[in-house]
Amino acid sequence: MRPAAILFMLLASCVAALGLNLSVGPDGVDALGTWEGLTGQGDVLTVQLVRELRLPRAMMALACGASLAVVGALLQALLRNPLADPYVLGVSGGAGAAALAAMLLGSGTLGLVLGGFAGAGASLALILALGYRGGFLPARLLLAGVILSAAWGALTTLLLALAPDAPLRGMVFWLMGDLTAPESAWPVSALAAGLLLAIWPLARTLDALARGELSAAALGVSVARTRAVVLFICAVATAAVVVSAGSIGFVGLVTPHLVRLAGARRHGLLLPAAWLGGATLLLLADVAARALLAPRQLPVGAITALIGAPLFLYLLLRDSRRP
Repeated sequence: MRPAAILFMLLASCVAALGLNLSVGPDGVDALGTWEGLTGQGDVLTVQLVRELRLPRAMMALACGASLAVVGALLQALLRNPLADPYVLGVSGGAGAAALAAMLLGSGTLGLVLGGFAGAGASLALILALGYRGGFLPARLLLAGVILSAAWGALTTLLLALAPDAPLRGMVFWLMGDLTAPESAWPVSALAAGLLLAIWPLARTLDALARGELSAAALGVSVARTRAVVLFICAVATAAVVVSAGSIGFVGLVTPHLVRLAGARRHGLLLPAAWLGGATLLLLADVAARALLAPRQLPVGAITALIGAPLFLYLLLRDSRRP
């Protein structure tokens, strides 16, 4: 497929998924009522429901899915590992554990954000330190990420065991993926848009890095500086998603592979395609989380794990069979 056709198809899918997400809910407001609520033509309750509850949640899903997909594509290019993903490598787990610790210590919003950023940054630093031996070894990086993810999971379990009983259920639901934070929707949406604008000029540099550090250096790429910039962007985006919506797994793993199958190979096309694909995937996962056991809501992270875990195993087995 041509690049324009790929982007048009993904944009149409994203718009359709956004419309479906806005139209689904246990409150009896159908697609027509949703449109009337968005345009202000409906009654006061419908307008408030759509604009203050459904729309922020849909934008949160769109922004978090887009950000996680772009971060996954960046990590896969930088580490030259097709299994790299902020969830699999433990970056989301580190941000979640640090944010949870800040929450239990009674820190405000700023402390929560700083804790999430510190946890994500520490995770990336540990992975690079453990996986670098004269170069990034994909198998070593994956092993370090899995071990680190398990360690963060153990710390999170310990923190939950020490947490007071009253907020415990809310903390657990947040850690599994919770998109019901309307006050965070628009800042995260702005971050998702800024993420793509900030990283897209580096598309050719990422193409060179994906072929190896020596090849990139021979083409004049400043490998160390580019790595630092990309890792900083990945840490900020992952921390923002985790602080706002909890730990949502496998979106960064699944989406880049799906858009590559559609023909998006070079990062000039892969990054915007992953942005749209990740937004679409999480919008649809949120619809499933609300519709499967309505009126009860499932954590959206559980839905993405059900999608991503089988694909992760397939990719792992496929790579292990390569000579």
